[in-house]
Formats: sequence, structure tokens, C-alpha cells
Amino acid sequence: MAERSNFLRLVSWLLWFSASSIALASNVPSPISFNWDAIKYVYAFGDSYSFVQGTEGYANYSFIGDSFNLAFSPGQLLSDHIIPRNTSSDASNWLEYLTGCFGGLPSACSRQLWDFAFAGADISLALLPQHHNFSVQMVDQVKQWATYAVDVIPHPPEETMTAWWIGINDTGDTLQNASITDFPAFWETEMGAYFQAVQMAYDGGLSGPQLFINVPPEERSPGFVNDATWGPILKEHIDQYNTALTNHINSFAHTNPGSIVLTFDAHTWFNHVLDNADHYGFTNITGYCECTDPGYFWYNTGHPTDHTHRLLAGAIEQQLREASS
Repeated sequence: MAERSNFLRLVSWLLWFSASSIALASNVPSPISFNWDAIKYVYAFGDSYSFVQGTEGYANYSFIGDSFNLAFSPGQLLSDHIIPRNTSSDASNWLEYLTGCFGGLPSACSRQLWDFAFAGADISLALLPQHHNFSVQMVDQVKQWATYAVDVIPHPPEETMTAWWIGINDTGDTLQNASITDFPAFWETEMGAYFQAVQMAYDGGLSGPQLFINVPPEERSPGFVNDATWGPILKEHIDQYNTALTNHINSFAHTNPGSIVLTFDAHTWFNHVLDNADHYGFTNITGYCECTDPGYFWYNTGHPTDHTHRLLAGAIEQQLREASS
């Protein structure tokens, strides 16, 4: 009962946070309404927390393509299979649990998952270097979709939700970047690139509901939890990034008054679960195990386990249902 009580309190707070953003988008009557049960297509842009492996993707990094091979034919996209249990958790991730699309052709799923996220992605190559020379940054994921996929796969507004989860690598990659002297200004520059890409996707056809997820408390991951030097700096970066993100989400909603804007506060959710680990079945929240032990929150130094992704998807889905009209 304690677990359920804590979870419901968290959901209530998250619903308030989401509703505040939705209200910003309702200055004029929206041409569409949000109903999670009506969503048949989920598009995703982001990093390793969101990528799924495809038969046409770069091994362990993407569903389709890489920076050297952004182009693909309609036939390649439509025949691309999701490879089951091949994500950053070495099993399924939150998008697969949320959509029920765990493998095979996305078009064969009752709720189709079209995932353009790339493991290791930052927001823009103009702002931060690639993790690998084959990495596809988030703004280029959107360009890839707009150039090669927009006319190939469906995206009717009433039935399509677009998920955005980026910034985990950005906040970490800036830790020892001596070229950045004004971090609040840097995050504003990043948000400019971020929401230029969001606007491009929105204007280009992904005009259904937009789901934005902020950066979780990575300073509590095994890679930083015991780092007295860089852990607090990472926390500061994440707090600054999330503040800038919230401001730009609100600005996007005002600029696009017919939009449906949804948010999920992953930062609060991660902290809540980590602070109440025993209620969620976790026995280890500071170490990691590249195994299937459900007692571990972390699969490796910076990525959650399958069990964590399953719980996260459940929390997001409950919020989406509560936000449904």
C-alpha cells in the first residue's frame, strides 16, 4: 500500500505539471484533442535512453542509418525490423513498453513505433562534438525524417504523438568543456537548436501531440554518485538545462496555440523511485549489473535496467491516460 500511495502522490504532481503545459496550448480551440487510446503512431527523437535497434540501423545505436548513411529508400524503411531486446538496457526500453511494439515491422504493431533516436546523440553538431563519427545528433534525426521518411510513413495528427527526450549526453559532455564559459547562455543556445528542430518537425507534418521529457538526475548514476568533484557540477548542469527546457516548452506552446503539449518530469520520477527504492523492488541503486537481476536500478554506469524502463513506461502511460480528453 505504501508503494501505491507514494506512486499516486507522484502521479498527481506530474499530472499538475503536465496540465500546466497543456493549458498554455489552449489559448485558441485546438483542431485536435488528445486521447492516448486513439494514438496509433509514436515517433521518437533522442539518444540511447530511447533508441531501438533496427535491421537497417547501425549496430547497437539506431533503428535506421548513421551519419555516413542518413539516406534510405522507402523500401528500406518499410522493411526495417525492430530487433527485440536490443536497447541500452540490453532488453526492452520505455518506448517499447509504452507502445507494445517490441520487435518486427513497426507497421505490424497495433501502436506503431517509428524511432529515429540515436544512441550517444547530443542536440547539435554545431554545439558539441559527436560521441562517435557515425553519431546522428538530434537536429539531424529530424532532418533525416523530413528528408527520407515524411512521405513514407503515416502521421495523422489525431493519431500521432511525437516524443522528445534529449539532453542526457549534452549535460554530461559539457563537464570538462573549457570552451564554455557561460553555461546558462549555452543552454539557451542549445534550446534554440532543439526547438528549431521541434518546429521543423511540427510544421513538416508531426503536428499531433508533442511529449517532452526532461533530463533525469544522472549525478545519481553509478558513474557519478560517488564523484565528489564532477557529480555536483553535473547536477548543476542538469538543473540549468531542465529550467531552460521548461521555458522553451512554454514558449513553443505559446507560439503554436493549436498544439497539444505534454510533459513528463523524468527528473522528479527518477529521484522519487531512487528515494523509495524498496517500494519498487530495487535492492541496489548505486551500483550496476549487466544482467537481468530486477533488483538493480542501473544496468551500467549511466543507463537504467529493463525493470526501470518498464516502471517508467507505466508512469508515463498513466499520465497520458489522465491527460486524455
